[in-house]
Amino acid sequence: MSDAADTQKLTTAGFDARCWQNYVDYFKCINARGEDFAPCKQFYRAYHSLCPNEWIEKWDAQREEGRNPSNFEV
Repeated sequence: MSDAADTQKLTTAGFDARCWQNYVDYFKCINARGEDFAPCKQFYRAYHSLCPNEWIEKWDAQREEGRNPSNFEV
């Protein structure tokens, strides 16, 4: 594998992880503090800017159906 391909793989892995973590942190935050708690909105903005809409839609559907693998409770 070339150096460029290795760099791309690492960059994408970090991007994916930050996207997912902000999504999880947002729902943990609103479950603990409510949707109006200002710091929660930072997680919301972050995952909406980092994550593709398709991922968010999929995760939202899984969460609403109780099939999402994360624990959103604090």
